[in-house]
Amino acid sequence: MSEVNNEHSGIENVGEALSKAELFIEKNKKPIIIAVAAIVLVIGGYFVFKKAYVAPMEKEAQEQMFVAEKYFEKDSFQLALNGDGNNWGFLKITEEYGITKAADLAHYYAGICYLQTGNFKAAIEHLEEYDGDDKLIAPIAVGATGDAYVELGDLKKGAKLYEKAADMSENDFTSPLYLMKAGVIYENLKDFKKALAIYKQIKKDFPRSTEGRTIDKYITRAELLSK
Repeated sequence: MSEVNNEHSGIENVGEALSKAELFIEKNKKPIIIAVAAIVLVIGGYFVFKKAYVAPMEKEAQEQMFVAEKYFEKDSFQLALNGDGNNWGFLKITEEYGITKAADLAHYYAGICYLQTGNFKAAIEHLEEYDGDDKLIAPIAVGATGDAYVELGDLKKGAKLYEKAADMSENDFTSPLYLMKAGVIYENLKDFKKALAIYKQIKKDFPRSTEGRTIDKYITRAELLSK
């Protein structure tokens, strides 16, 4: 009997809650309709904006990128950055097409150009603007930022970025490369135990990589220096 009463009481509570909800909706029908309509308009507007405005801009940006990328491939970094008078460089593309994926990639290219030409602060600025998730480019962008910090004398920051780059996308190319760079930096910082741990990680996880095939001599040296 008690269970029946409890069940009946529960049904009454649910019914009461539903009645209150219906009453609330009835009293606030107009504001609710306006709010729902606003959400629909925002969502619809976003898709219209992407299709009518961003998509054509993306296409234009990619067309502008073509010549700049060709200069980049030829190591003509100043022309890649600033253009040749007829075609834009990466800097102009980042300014004019900032909301596009092409402009995001242009930040990466610009950062590498500045790194190659010795403007390390500008390299950091652009590389940190890159927000892509490409499994190869993303770790290289972080690793290149580490290169710039090392060139500026901030070895600890550089080593941390190398370790981050190595962890971003595990493969036999970028991961052991940046781990190796981190190990060498830790040796320069006289942190031989940290360097040894990193070298052993390369031997364990990436034995078939270029770094892995020559890692034993680094392990031996770090072991001797860490005693």
